[in-house]
Amino acid sequence: MIKHIIVDEEKIRLDSYLAQKEENLSRSMLQKLLKEEKITVNGNIQKASYQVQLNDEIQIELEPPKQVKLEAQDIPLDIVYEDEDMIVVNKQKGLVVHPGNGNLDGTLANAIMAHCKESLSGIGGELRPGIVHRLDKDTSGLLMIAKNDKTHIALSEQIKDRKVKKTYIALVRGTIAENEATINMPIGRSTKDRKKMAVTKNGKEAITHFKVLNRYTTSKASYTLLEVKIDTRKNTPN
Repeated sequence: MIKHIIVDEEKIRLDSYLAQKEENLSRSMLQKLLKEEKITVNGNIQKASYQVQLNDEIQIELEPPKQVKLEAQDIPLDIVYEDEDMIVVNKQKGLVVHPGNGNLDGTLANAIMAHCKESLSGIGGELRPGIVHRLDKDTSGLLMIAKNDKTHIALSEQIKDRKVKKTYIALVRGTIAENEATINMPIGRSTKDRKKMAVTKNGKEAITHFKVLNRYTTSKASYTLLEVKIDTRKNTPN
């Protein structure tokens, strides 16, 4: 599919012009198309820095949208917000977000398909309709689901630009003496269990801020309830 655009401004970078004109294409997607030489100006390959001129003809070669083949399943959802563009779901513990190895159905994606029918973004691919971000299977919490591509791109860009703030509540075993502190240790795949993450010298920078909300002591063990915030700097895992 080829899209044609006649430039109505001038002396603007090609990538910047397309970013403001094409709301359904993210910045990363535009960069990918430029790198793959699927964007031409007057029939010529141009760099992202090319200064567009009035009446330039831009052609964008786009792949047709993929048809979602995911099976809709009637799984109860805890919906905390919904409008025509997005839906916010409180994911329960034990629910996988999207299909993968060992979890081909019974996921949040299957439930969203049943609830939203045709109103979902297709950017996430055949198995991830509308999915903008994720939570681990055993983690509960709020997830944003995009109902259209424009919203998917807008939410993804906000997450990428670290405009979305994430706060976690965690109950940990043991008594933490500090009322609040910061942990700055590199995290990567565990060398003992590849399915888990661990502190490792070859891991990526990971900065975690925590504040104690409460401390509990039982006859068998002690626990600390924490408010945790991830410092989402570049290259820091979520």
